[in-house]
Amino acid sequence: MTQNTPPEFSPVAGMLWMFASSLCFVMVTALVKYVGSDLPAMQTAFIRFAAGLVLMAPLFLKLRMREITPRLWQLSILRAVIHVGAVGLWFYSITRIPLTDVTALNYLNPIAVTLGAALFLGERLALRRGLAIVVALLGALVILRPGFREISIGHLTMLGAAVSFGCSYVVAKRLSEKLPATLVVMLMTVMVTVGLAPFAYAVWVPVNLTQLFWLSAVAVFATLGHYTMTRAFAVAPVAVTQPVTFLQLIWATLMGVLIFGEALDPVTLLGGGVIISAVSFITWREAMLKRARTRTDIQSGL
Repeated sequence: MTQNTPPEFSPVAGMLWMFASSLCFVMVTALVKYVGSDLPAMQTAFIRFAAGLVLMAPLFLKLRMREITPRLWQLSILRAVIHVGAVGLWFYSITRIPLTDVTALNYLNPIAVTLGAALFLGERLALRRGLAIVVALLGALVILRPGFREISIGHLTMLGAAVSFGCSYVVAKRLSEKLPATLVVMLMTVMVTVGLAPFAYAVWVPVNLTQLFWLSAVAVFATLGHYTMTRAFAVAPVAVTQPVTFLQLIWATLMGVLIFGEALDPVTLLGGGVIISAVSFITWREAMLKRARTRTDIQSGL
């Protein structure tokens, strides 16, 4: 360990935490696909977020007294509206296209975040990042293969979900500059649950205990996935942990083939690999720029 390396820095630990995170998020997708075939998408989404709200209930006592400005309330509501749409599209897509396609197209989220930050937050979009975005979009075309196979409504809604999630994360980025991450997550969970409620009520069908159990498990795995991802970011740079997320596509493919009887599609894997390579490059580039800025700040302070 060098003198400049913080004692908690551990690339191996970061990769292991991200490995666990990828497993958790694939379990979320697989369980939603398993249960979602019997329940409407909006009802499934509502039950998942309501269960997550129960898990986060102990945090209410710590967060309820915190002062939030009207502007932050507006941003939180905006994010919730976008997230409700994203969640509805995502849950709908899972029951209509293979797990591999869902996971591969979901890698477009960081691309949408990068574009959104440039368009709405005024962040500079350098040439290399722009080229990486073009490469990622080409990867999406490889997955969809327009003209070579039928593009279903599930693929289109999944693209909409990826873009919507990206917009939601852009707003979350602005909120996280002013509020603790825990409060941002809590506000999102409460507001999305409330936002999904009328849509779920409109299509509600009876839920049995088995379905309720598995949807509660979805909330547990989603919470664990976010926790392990946060731990990964805490002990290793994103440039180290980001490539590990590619394993999520492998797990999704295996589950799709072995559990749901889906056909193995090497072309989708190729397209997903192209997207994650572009995302990893953007992540690595951001890490290098941040390191250069830190070195410049240190030198200017001498």
